[in-house]
Amino acid sequence: MITGDELQSRIRAMQALLKEQQLDGALFIFPIDVYYFSATRQNGALWMPVEGTPTLLIRKSYERARRESPLSDIRPFPSSREFPGVIPETATRIGMTFDVVPVQQRDYYARLLAGREFVDISPFNRQLRSVKSPAELEMLRRSGTSLSAVFAEVPQFLVAGMREIDLAAEFECRLRKAGSEGYVRMRAFNQELFQGLAVSTGGPSFGFFDGAVTGRGLSNASPHGASLEVVERNTPILLDYTGVFQGYITDMTRIFVMGDLDEELKHAFDVSLSIQEMLRASLKPGAICEELFLQAAEMAAQAGLKDNFMGMPGEQARFVGHGVGLELDEFPVLAQGFKMALQQGQTVAIEPKFVFPEKGVIGIENTFAVTAEGGDKLTELPDNIVFM
Repeated sequence: MITGDELQSRIRAMQALLKEQQLDGALFIFPIDVYYFSATRQNGALWMPVEGTPTLLIRKSYERARRESPLSDIRPFPSSREFPGVIPETATRIGMTFDVVPVQQRDYYARLLAGREFVDISPFNRQLRSVKSPAELEMLRRSGTSLSAVFAEVPQFLVAGMREIDLAAEFECRLRKAGSEGYVRMRAFNQELFQGLAVSTGGPSFGFFDGAVTGRGLSNASPHGASLEVVERNTPILLDYTGVFQGYITDMTRIFVMGDLDEELKHAFDVSLSIQEMLRASLKPGAICEELFLQAAEMAAQAGLKDNFMGMPGEQARFVGHGVGLELDEFPVLAQGFKMALQQGQTVAIEPKFVFPEKGVIGIENTFAVTAEGGDKLTELPDNIVFM
């Protein structure tokens, strides 16, 4: 539950940024942005003036929006003719999140508000949302606890002869029964994810998804995640799943094995733990994201695993951690070229992983909060490989 005080804090922070950018206000039309500033995910738009009270315009459901949102000014969405009356004529420079707004929608509002200038506010909107309030951190911690509880149940249902899809279905069933909402929202264009993935024999494969592990999926139309292949003995079984509770996403990975593992895979797993610990200790305000990625990549190289780090050789992901919150791909990103400094209260999923085309995939992932003492682990479960 997002309180009125929490919402007002978010609105004041955004209004301060709008003022810095010399904007007269912002028009939010992307659903998760509207939710962040209104506490209701109904179909509509939010006009936020640089000063004063925002106006929430709802197409459907107006009645539910009124019950859910603490905002004082909630109206039915006006007709095209009436819409310009919502935004004062003095508001000539209007912010909009161009990273997610389709050109057709931008042009539509540009016609309604002829003569106004629309300015991209995507970077500082994402930066603002990346820093979590104490209430958000508590929701993320609860999300991590619930997700960890499902991971702890895996030895109860992982058995020889299962297909990857059977394992995924059992895990996802339990995750849903625990209350996970399933909407893994992503901001990046052309990325999509169905809760997570369970891969073993189908793990070492090429794929579109911007991550270290892809999986074969079920068809050319769904080339990500679990396949119809049977899980094999003496092979790493990687479960990489999200938990989505009250809209907030945590992300974690654990490795399970029926039998034993090749020594090279065990070595790679130990390296992944060492990289995770280095990054966890470094998750402090002021640390530069790119430098953390480069340190992780150097550790992989020194261990003789450069070509296996973060993906199939030739298609390696150029990051080792990503922000999480209401979306899976929030700021910050521990990535090459991302020179932003970490801030207190940001939340990051750290995922050092290694892919061996002939042997499988292995690694670890946990969600952490940035603190002055280093990363605070939100997905509390032992990191060790579970041998069965």
